[in-house]
Amino acid sequence: MFNKNIKLVLAILIFCLATWQFIDRSIGNGIMLILLSGIFILLYFKNEFLILAFLRLRKQDFEGSKKWLDKIKNPEAALTRKQHGYYNYLNGLMLSQTNMTQAEKYFKKAVQLGLSMDADMAMAKINLAGIAMTKNRRREADLLLTEAKKLDKHNMLDEQIKMMKKQMKQAANMPKQQYGRGRR
Repeated sequence: MFNKNIKLVLAILIFCLATWQFIDRSIGNGIMLILLSGIFILLYFKNEFLILAFLRLRKQDFEGSKKWLDKIKNPEAALTRKQHGYYNYLNGLMLSQTNMTQAEKYFKKAVQLGLSMDADMAMAKINLAGIAMTKNRRREADLLLTEAKKLDKHNMLDEQIKMMKKQMKQAANMPKQQYGRGRR
């Protein structure tokens, strides 16, 4: 909606107006204005479009979630560093079903910027490992899975990690096929 700096300026101005209302003995107006400035401070730390995109994603509505993400026109200016990481994380989740190469770029950017929760960071690394596995980069996939295992402190992603490692072992045991070579 607003640039992150505009949100802070609005919060400060409304807080100053609330202070003036307290001095003028309009306590009810002052309390209401402090709550209003608190909303702008909350929206500085938690972007409203990201919240709405996460809510759509919980309902498995990928199109609706993508629609909310597209409303953020300039993510570098409108979002803080962690929010920008989550913006890339969500875009990576959306694209992972259609375009793996583009999704990989978004996930790498999300890992680079950082995510505030370790479980989200582990999930991003698991997705990157899956993409690396499909592109036959086994070492990178194995490294990403071990990093994800370290980040998963509550063993919420333990099943996915075990399944990915099992698939990696099966892929390693399969014979390599050579295409394009005819019998001579």
